[in-house]
Amino acid sequence: MFLAVRAARRRGVSAVPETQDPHVTQPSSVKFVYDFTEGNKELKDLLGGKGANLAEMTNLGLPVPPGFTITTEACKVYLESGTEPAALRAEVSEHLDALEQQMGKKLGQADDPLLVSVRSGAKFSMPGMMDTVLNIGLSDASVSGLAAQAGDERFAWDSYRRLIQMFGKTVLGVDGELFEEALEEAKQAKGVRVDIELDAADLKSLVAHFKDIVSKETGRDFPQEPREQMDLAVRAVFDSWNTDRAKLYRRQERIPGDLGTAVNVCSMVFGNLGPDSGTGVAFTRDPASGHQGVYGDYLQNAQGEDVVAGIRNTVPLADLENIDKASYDELMQIMETLETHYKDLCDIEFTIERGKLWMLQTRVGKRTAGAAFRIATQLVDQGLIDEAEALQRVNGAQLAQLMFPRFDLGAKSETIGRGIAASPGAAVGKAVFDSYTAVKWSRSGEKVILIRRETNPDDLNGMIAAEGILTSRGGKTSHAAVVARGMGKTCVCGAEELEVDTKARRMTTQEGTVIEEGDVVSIDGSTGKVYAGEVPVVPSPVVEYFEGRMHAGAEDADELVKAVHRIMAYADRVRRLRVRANADNAEDAARARRFGAQGIGLCRTEHMFLGERREMVERLILADTETDRDAALSQLLPLQRADFIELFESMDGLPVTVRLLDPPLHEFLPDITELSVRVALAEARKDANENDLRLLQAVHKLHEQNPMLGLRGVRLGLVIPGLFAMQVRAIAEAAAERKNAKGDPRAEIMIPLVGTVQELEIVREEAEQVIAEVEKAHGVSLKLTLGTMIELPRAALTAGQIAESADFFSFGTNDLTQTVWGFSRDDVEASFFTAYLEKGIFGVSPFETIDKDGVGSLVRNAAAAGRATRPDLKLGVCGEHGGDPESVHFFHEAGLDYVSCSPFRIPVARLEAGRAAAESKGSDSR
Repeated sequence: MFLAVRAARRRGVSAVPETQDPHVTQPSSVKFVYDFTEGNKELKDLLGGKGANLAEMTNLGLPVPPGFTITTEACKVYLESGTEPAALRAEVSEHLDALEQQMGKKLGQADDPLLVSVRSGAKFSMPGMMDTVLNIGLSDASVSGLAAQAGDERFAWDSYRRLIQMFGKTVLGVDGELFEEALEEAKQAKGVRVDIELDAADLKSLVAHFKDIVSKETGRDFPQEPREQMDLAVRAVFDSWNTDRAKLYRRQERIPGDLGTAVNVCSMVFGNLGPDSGTGVAFTRDPASGHQGVYGDYLQNAQGEDVVAGIRNTVPLADLENIDKASYDELMQIMETLETHYKDLCDIEFTIERGKLWMLQTRVGKRTAGAAFRIATQLVDQGLIDEAEALQRVNGAQLAQLMFPRFDLGAKSETIGRGIAASPGAAVGKAVFDSYTAVKWSRSGEKVILIRRETNPDDLNGMIAAEGILTSRGGKTSHAAVVARGMGKTCVCGAEELEVDTKARRMTTQEGTVIEEGDVVSIDGSTGKVYAGEVPVVPSPVVEYFEGRMHAGAEDADELVKAVHRIMAYADRVRRLRVRANADNAEDAARARRFGAQGIGLCRTEHMFLGERREMVERLILADTETDRDAALSQLLPLQRADFIELFESMDGLPVTVRLLDPPLHEFLPDITELSVRVALAEARKDANENDLRLLQAVHKLHEQNPMLGLRGVRLGLVIPGLFAMQVRAIAEAAAERKNAKGDPRAEIMIPLVGTVQELEIVREEAEQVIAEVEKAHGVSLKLTLGTMIELPRAALTAGQIAESADFFSFGTNDLTQTVWGFSRDDVEASFFTAYLEKGIFGVSPFETIDKDGVGSLVRNAAAAGRATRPDLKLGVCGEHGGDPESVHFFHEAGLDYVSCSPFRIPVARLEAGRAAAESKGSDSR
């Protein structure tokens, strides 16, 4: 039980206490099974997305096959204890009895069997990541009864072989390739290409082969008792929540690991009953572009898994109008009903059984970033949602995707094929033909394109590692397409003219061109085109818009740009957080301002000491006398002043936070090993350079075991007389010159790495004296503020004291994360972070998204303590978390005034600041 408790704690869920038996103490009031007629779409936490939406469609009177849902609570008990709740079997029996009475037949009875599907259904869509088993109830005893009932022997044996194949792989753990190879052998023996060309006798023989595989691989016969099949399938679905691929997908999509999955038991309807039957997936709008129309795939004489797996190429949904107009018309009406009801793009699974349409699933569909923005504004124009809701329908990660470059269509390129544009983007990389190679090469720094005939859930690792995915089979609803769209990966599917040979690790075009593994290919997820070699890229129109090179109001403006403009304008109107830029020079500052920056939150002055100025810093470090030191500082002063003049001009009228010199001085000196070797060789030749000898002495003197916790930041200003005074003077003189030129400089001076208020008091006193001298000399009044960077735990813990001498705090969350966790970022990310992510210790790197419980707690407490001392204290953040979508929401909630990030992240931060404000307002109103 200890292991179960520990595992549960690791997942972040409450484990059953060691003294508590879940089978005995489970309250009788807990309900573990709901009929489809009992739920609704608001019960996703309990019924999962699939179950809640099946219930909602049932409530709407749509044609849903009868069934019931086993709740996520039952799954949680199972995952925590290893056994289903004691009450579950009785509840399932009760609902199964009711289903049998409604259908007029019993599960797996010999003469007229009821068959059911057992399908997973978590709160959040995880396409293909968890398990499904169809045709449960079939056995040696009932297959003939099904054949007689349907009047189609081939159909019955086809359904039986599907059950053994799915059950064997999913429930019994048999290698799925064994079944695939047996199926291929059967087709080859018959001389056919697709499985629908196998007749009843072929399939009957295949069933016998499949059963032999199960027996040989598992040591037991395929179970013939229908209820045993169903119970084992339910347990397999529960287990699939914690498969490696499911956990990987949750990490990728940031889905909590403690939610569990519901299980849906649904009476079977059959799309494999002949040409008047089929199965398909439909979207109420194009998930790739957002355009309205008829989008989806249909496959005659097939079951649902055939479409998703992409093993046979589908026909466009529009073709259904010619195949079965009555079903098509009914489907179009249902799609309109669902989109209006859900007020969003809906993803729908359906089956037609001999001309009768059945709805098997609906959910709010995954979409590309561009489609998300277009659809949000379209729904506003249709009056289905308001602007606040439209803002919640998009996110910063999607906006970041839209800012990636795209292919230059005017460049010379060699088109070698074309498929279905499943997920947009411009991806270039070396061709690889399996997920293992994709991951291996990617970790070595190679960019790769994963090429497969079709993908399956086991390919998830490779899909994540690849720049893009290319398949020769499948459509917009195949596994590759759905998962790629969810991840924002470029994807081209169904490129039939390209022959993919994964065993030989090559792809061959119709013209005979061979692409071997390692050859560079380019895929365009917006057009579906595949190119040999590398195609040049051009800036995204969204970036051109943000840089002012494209006007959203122009008649010829890109439709996507117009949608982005509308949503960004609303986000800017409602957000409370201001957004600044991390910029160290006038060029970056100007770009940041074009992107919407409202000032500079971090100018790192150490970046101004690189290049030719490095020698000046060396002279400062090597100075033995006060005269030499003053001479070195006097050389640096005019250069620093010129830097700040340019910066203040670029950001005129907006605040500019200048951080005084922060890194350890050894960073400006030669590497100790290289210099030692150089001096040793020179001494051996007896031509040692005096400057090198002095430099080596200085390097040895300044060498530290852990320089990031050594002589840096405010400590430099206190140890090297005149250093900070020089920088403050340069800032003040630049501001004075700008003000005398009728400008509006708004400089803020930030002292880094303060751990105690006494450090800040000493530097502040010196700085105020310098500023007063400059004001008197230039005849101006400068309103320069002085504050500090809160980047040490002690500073956060004593923020109330430090605020007595600070006009503002800027949280340096990069260093604060390092010092709170005891991590050296440069080392740990490459050494053990991957293991921490895989083991679930991290949901995401704390350097990527702020650690709310640890680092975030210090930020909250420091902000509150600082404002308790000084109510008008300005609070900002300038670590990389300032541009992370999830972290921006945290900073909004914590009451900060602004976030600061790199120029290209500014639009993302603006959007997320607006979303955070709208979300808070919505929560308050509720």
